[in-house]
Amino acid sequence: MTTEAADARFRWLPKILRPPVTMNVRAERVILLVGAAAFFAGYDQNVFGLAAPRILADFGLPDSEVGPTVAIFRIATVIALLIAASADLIGRRRLLLVTLCGQALFTLFTAFTLTYEQFVAMQFLTRVFGYAEEMLCFVVVAEEMAARARGWANGTLSSFYYLGAGVASIFFALVTVLPYEWRAIYVIGAIPIFFVAWLRRRLPETQRFAEREKVVRTISKAAEAWGLLKNLARQYPGRVIGVVVAASAFGFAISPASVLGATYLQTVYRYEPWQTTVLMVSCGLVSLGLAIGAGRLSDRLGRRPLAFAIVLLAGISFYFFYSGAPGWAMPLLWLLAFFGFFSGDALIAGFALEIVPTEYRATVSGLRYVFEISCGAVALWLEGTLYHVYQAHAPAIQLCLLSLPITLIVLLLLPEPAGKSLEEMTGT
Repeated sequence: MTTEAADARFRWLPKILRPPVTMNVRAERVILLVGAAAFFAGYDQNVFGLAAPRILADFGLPDSEVGPTVAIFRIATVIALLIAASADLIGRRRLLLVTLCGQALFTLFTAFTLTYEQFVAMQFLTRVFGYAEEMLCFVVVAEEMAARARGWANGTLSSFYYLGAGVASIFFALVTVLPYEWRAIYVIGAIPIFFVAWLRRRLPETQRFAEREKVVRTISKAAEAWGLLKNLARQYPGRVIGVVVAASAFGFAISPASVLGATYLQTVYRYEPWQTTVLMVSCGLVSLGLAIGAGRLSDRLGRRPLAFAIVLLAGISFYFFYSGAPGWAMPLLWLLAFFGFFSGDALIAGFALEIVPTEYRATVSGLRYVFEISCGAVALWLEGTLYHVYQAHAPAIQLCLLSLPITLIVLLLLPEPAGKSLEEMTGT
């Protein structure tokens, strides 16, 4: 038996959070290498949300510009989609290496920007590669995991993202003592990504893509790309539209609430940086276990009921979070809201990957992501406009949450993939 075929032990996880089925060392290595990328995506994409008041103040801008600034960042998904979709033509492994290096490089450059325009440009490019990386991570996990462990794997991936956000909050707590303040947080986050990129050399190409590549390697890439899009539109229009609509409504509803959470605590409840960190880390540790547990439960009970319940939980929790709740209730609402956000997002991403064949998987994953992020960008821009009407973030954010029932309805109409092989789901 080869080393990769040997049974993995997952000693880095408590027994209760380990996969529900026996998995080999190759699968464990994939989870760790892909999870490391999710960790740094969580770190990098949450730095601005944490430090936004300080960053904007440095550039002479008010807090009302948080939403519009993030909206500009999210336009990067259009370019990221093109990068991620190309993984259906040239492979997952090669693109993952490129995206990780690009993310590291522009994260580092962010720390040395001198103007608001330079900052936005560097973060835009960071997210081009970061968003593409995130799309591809879910593709790799879906194609490499056993049918009865895909939900667990998606939950584990989302917990890595949340862990990265928690680590970012730890460094944010030190923002007043770190040299160059928020700029140092970006430098600290960039350097380890280069090391992960070096380790990523050991990430194998997914077996499903490698097998398909042997069949289609004689076809020109241009002809293959055009044929892929035509076949996708003809064979799975309902599934693709369903996933895109569910993700779009989810992104529109949740993006302002999640992006502005730390800013809201600092401006309305007068949280100090260290208090924000204590909240994020303590709630994050609980959410890590909840996210993995929710993934395991979705393998047993089904994606649809779990996704419905968790998305509903996120919406209700965020609504009350922005309703002027008493201070003692805020940690609990933060825990439930952000657990619902991360786990709900992971479950919706899973649908996009499990209900189409290998040759379309990166493309559909990219479409799901670009529509979710783009609709979130529209909502953030709208929130910035409504802020001037209400002179407060809370009512503007609550209005955006009204799109969430669309996601709930569509989730119930999608096919149930839990416990089925990817081939069973697509008839291939």
